[in-house]
Amino acid sequence: MAMEKCLLVTIELRTEKDKWPRQDIARELEELVKTANGQPIEQIFCAREKPTPDLFIGKGKAQEIALLCQDEDIGTVIFSHDLSGTQQRNLEEEIGKKTIDRTQLILDIFSHHAHSPEGNMQVELAQLEYLLPRLVGKGIMLSRLGGGIGTRGPGEQKLEVDRRRIRERITKLKQDLQHLTNHRRVIRKKRKEEAIPCLALVGYTNAGKSTLLNALTGAGQYVKDSLFTTLDPLARRMNTPFGARVVVSDTVGFLHNLPHHLIEAFHTTLEEVVEADLLIHVLDASHSRIQEHNRAVITVLKQLNCENKPLITALNKIDLLEDKAWLSWLKEKFSDSVCISAKTGQNLGELLKEIDSFIEPKLTKVLLSVPLNKMSIIGFLYRQGKVIKAEYGEERVKVEVNIAKNLLDNLLINKEVKVIN
Repeated sequence: MAMEKCLLVTIELRTEKDKWPRQDIARELEELVKTANGQPIEQIFCAREKPTPDLFIGKGKAQEIALLCQDEDIGTVIFSHDLSGTQQRNLEEEIGKKTIDRTQLILDIFSHHAHSPEGNMQVELAQLEYLLPRLVGKGIMLSRLGGGIGTRGPGEQKLEVDRRRIRERITKLKQDLQHLTNHRRVIRKKRKEEAIPCLALVGYTNAGKSTLLNALTGAGQYVKDSLFTTLDPLARRMNTPFGARVVVSDTVGFLHNLPHHLIEAFHTTLEEVVEADLLIHVLDASHSRIQEHNRAVITVLKQLNCENKPLITALNKIDLLEDKAWLSWLKEKFSDSVCISAKTGQNLGELLKEIDSFIEPKLTKVLLSVPLNKMSIIGFLYRQGKVIKAEYGEERVKVEVNIAKNLLDNLLINKEVKVIN
């Protein structure tokens, strides 16, 4: 399949707060286009004080883009900033080519990478909520549904509908996702009753979260050096060296200026972050914009009201670092962090120690005496705790175990179980 030729328009608004240098915005936009199987042909930069209501950019710049598209046979123009329905429609009329914005590009990637029913529902919800305010009769948004970047997802039949039917579909998707959320809450409630700590991997897209999940749990999660490889939620259990049983959840990658409605649409997946006992923030130590990635993740965590959760910073991909001075600088900049390579397994033991240091205070080491005919209790101790040693006598079993305090309290309700001082 031929790659779609794209012209990238990177806009620098002087009034914009927390803005990246335009070269970095352009570089990330180019990476997003390549992830969507597009071919970046040209880059255009445009500095403005503020957007114009009709075209976002000036008419002269729009005409310059139109000529460039004709000369280079470019079929798609992609803007680094969100466009209103009016701006998008006017730009397409002025340029004569399909014109989309960064959010549509991200949604296109999401649509391509979502595989589970839950992931597909979340993507469709985000696309319809983006589409709804941009519907104007049989506007340009609906008339160009012929394929390519920015048009994948719900499909032509689902999009050729009026506002009422789109709202009905949005309501239905939200209801279905709420059912999934309720199901997940039941699972999390059971975990809490069993005192199983929940860890969530968070981080910028392509930081190596899925690779780390595989390294820790053997999950077999699909990994690729690409943006937004993971959209479908995945949780796996593992045992830490201390003996604690924990659940580790992979989550969708974050992005600079991640549109708020995308966060809302992926609420079901991101709830794993909200409900986690501990966050592991995975940062790509080999990336030159690591500080900006860190700030972008912290911004999303604040939007989720999770900025004060216990957090371990894992500086990943140190196997790609040749400059040891850079690694020393990172250790100084990100104090209390752990330098790892999820790909090679380097220093994963140190990360596990940090996880154990968080979990250990929640466990207690105790020597128990259990009747020999209560093997179900012995089995419970092996399942829910870390049995250090067990001595079998004629009538009772002495078991030394690390176990969660609340589980021990429940166990001691049985008067036949004794604590040996």
